[in-house]
Amino acid sequence: MKGLYFAALLLAGALGANQGFADTLPAAPTDDTATDDAAQAPVASRDIDTRAQRRALQEAITNLESEYGAYSPVLPERLLSLGLALQSEGRHAEAAAVFKRGTHLARVSTGLYSLDQLPLLESEIASLQALGDYRAVDDRQRYLYRVQSKAPLSSAQRVRAYVQQADWQRQAFLLNMDEEPGLRLLQMWEYYRLALTEVLDQSGDTSRDLLPPLYGMLQAQYLIAGYRWPDSGDNTGNGFTSNNLRPLGNSYLRDNFNKGRAVLQAIYDLEQLHGSADPQAGARAQTLMGDWLLWHGDSEGAMAEYAKVLAELADDAAAQALYNELFAEPVPLPALDGLDVHGPLAVEGDGDILLGFNVAADGKVSDLQRLDDSGVANGLANRLMRSLRNTPFRPRFDLASGTPVATDNLVMAYDSTR
Repeated sequence: MKGLYFAALLLAGALGANQGFADTLPAAPTDDTATDDAAQAPVASRDIDTRAQRRALQEAITNLESEYGAYSPVLPERLLSLGLALQSEGRHAEAAAVFKRGTHLARVSTGLYSLDQLPLLESEIASLQALGDYRAVDDRQRYLYRVQSKAPLSSAQRVRAYVQQADWQRQAFLLNMDEEPGLRLLQMWEYYRLALTEVLDQSGDTSRDLLPPLYGMLQAQYLIAGYRWPDSGDNTGNGFTSNNLRPLGNSYLRDNFNKGRAVLQAIYDLEQLHGSADPQAGARAQTLMGDWLLWHGDSEGAMAEYAKVLAELADDAAAQALYNELFAEPVPLPALDGLDVHGPLAVEGDGDILLGFNVAADGKVSDLQRLDDSGVANGLANRLMRSLRNTPFRPRFDLASGTPVATDNLVMAYDSTR
């Protein structure tokens, strides 16, 4: 595993010069105790009428306040339970207010950076997400980071915090929340890098726990590769001009291909090492290497990687399902969970924007045209068509011959209301 070890160390040190970025935005939820307890609770207790439970909690809180005052040290725990009960009823606005009050009381009772605040903050963020109040989510994530940066977290909690915060930075980027969304990509990479370094330090370079941050780093590299940094002189409105961001963007783009390959090699080495957990994970990882090459225009290299996977599948009668998953139909790239970059795809193909096209054997789109006649969302449809023209596809392959083949008359359906 020396190759993985040195690749991981290289990645871990890649952004040292930009360490300050890690202190500008929030970290992530860490404590899964409430979720774990709920999952393990007896079935009978989960069947308790939630409204009756909520009313009992509200009565208990009223009694505690009457007897011990509004700052009773046991109130935060009761408020957490009440907020979770409200969440289960879908009453997220009320739940968020209860969690916020609980966080304030926990801070007063147990200190500015106490662990008791974490489940309350995480639950409040979950309700704000459900409400679609992403500005408030961002604000609470910032506060959560301040708490976590001072709280006595375990190594596992720190890793989970970094990964979850990186996930939020990805979501904030995809939501286009900022005048300069590229800053979110720098944060996304940095938090995954910190998670990777923490796992390396605590568990070594063969731990399966390296995989989540590595896959996240791959997501970041895809987004960095596809992002257009601001032109010289543009003001982002965030205290940065393109004079600051352009050199950063150039350095990220310059190293993008090699960083992505190093991440993918580390992923492949780990998936092969732990193949007993998922015998097909190595084939998926090698397919991702082909995807990365195709994304960067190396069609010959991509086809060579795909051919290696297909050769393994052709010799395995039980691998038909994996072939169907990976190569039976053209797949738009990047093909990674968590990267919803292909527009507002319709659920089960029932959309108001229908685009028809062909995919050649080299994965390029041709003969793109709009098929629907609804006449709605023309602006969105035009943007989707421009994007689709530039989207490389992993082509369909013939398993018997191991060769890529063209696919005609494909249709992608989009829902303009999403």
